[in-house]
Amino acid sequence: MNILIQGATLIDPAAGTQQQQDVYVEAGKIAALGAAPAGFHADRTIDARGLIVAPGLVDLSARLREPGYEHKATLDSEMNAALAGGVTSLVCPPDTDPVLDEAGLVEMLKHRAGKLARAHVHPLGALTVGLKGQVITEMVSLTEAGCIGFTQADAPIADTQVLLRALQYASTYGYAVWLRPQDAYLSKGGVAASGAVASRLGLSGVPVSAETIALHTLFELMRVTGARVHVQHLSSAAGVALVRAAKAEGLPVTCDVTANHLHLIDMDIGYFDAQFRLDPPLRQQRDREALRAGLADGTIDAICSQHTPVDDDEKLLPFAEATPGATGLELFLSLTVKWAKEARVPLAKALAHVTAAPAAVMQREAGRLAVGASADLCVFDPHAHWRVEPRALRSQGHNTPFLGYELPAVVRATLVAGRLGFERGFD
Repeated sequence: MNILIQGATLIDPAAGTQQQQDVYVEAGKIAALGAAPAGFHADRTIDARGLIVAPGLVDLSARLREPGYEHKATLDSEMNAALAGGVTSLVCPPDTDPVLDEAGLVEMLKHRAGKLARAHVHPLGALTVGLKGQVITEMVSLTEAGCIGFTQADAPIADTQVLLRALQYASTYGYAVWLRPQDAYLSKGGVAASGAVASRLGLSGVPVSAETIALHTLFELMRVTGARVHVQHLSSAAGVALVRAAKAEGLPVTCDVTANHLHLIDMDIGYFDAQFRLDPPLRQQRDREALRAGLADGTIDAICSQHTPVDDDEKLLPFAEATPGATGLELFLSLTVKWAKEARVPLAKALAHVTAAPAAVMQREAGRLAVGASADLCVFDPHAHWRVEPRALRSQGHNTPFLGYELPAVVRATLVAGRLGFERGFD
């Protein structure tokens, strides 16, 4: 289908441009910007006056729950949620059941996602068999099956020797390793950030040192192996400082922060509200401000949703027993725009953190508006607001700490490879 998007303001964060132009979509690609290409005939015209057209969002962390956890969410429901949130490319971790540690499992997931023909799905393979931290997986076969990198998800490797061998293996083949920095022993059993709030509530704490010790170890091993590493879900001011120093040193490291951690702190837990049971745990205000500053100055490369659908029963338990996680795909754009407004960051720069920058982390062609590029587009109204309510979410997981919030930016349409996968409010 040929699609003409008329009258919108185009923001291309990769090029740093913002201007009013028409967009012509043909054969799944952007055929032209501004003037119509020769012989173009639109099968569908979208009046986007007053709206913004940006590259489709790229999310570096979204659990789709298949295979194995279909009672929490399905690939079908979460793909719908992604399109409703303007997300056209997403990375899914391997902590499914069974774990994505064999090529056949990855191929099956890619095939299923391909048949749905919605957002582009980029799996991460397990770094160790079963995510048990003992035996390194067959990274070559997993890469050939479609994995873009390797991770332990939320299961830290306790044995530093295993981590060293994994980084050596990955470095030899030029693969990226994605790791969440957490010391296996210091983080064990913790459900909240160590500090006054955790002490007052009687919750077991996770100290900042669980993150910083893991980062020190990781950076030392990177110096030894030369491995390329993406640090996931940074949560502390001290962690931001260490990543900043590592980048200044020239280590091949990138990192992300979750949208939740840009807005929330441990005080928001209130009286044991399990909606705020997240992993990593929410930290103090100074940590949140350091994360925001690190994002603004480029120390932190990208924002991710850390979309983790959790069913209602798992959130109705006492805080320490509740399953950590929150739905995030449909809130991803809104929370990014909210941060940009509060931090007085230009919208184009903010959008770069959810489009061009995460695409660069993945080393994939995405997150840009250019003639000849895949027509992965997000059309949204930056002035409209919406209320976060379970009935407003397409994700099977309706739990989020932002329930009841009024958030800015409403996605009006999402195109994936030129297909209109989602639209709201158009004739």
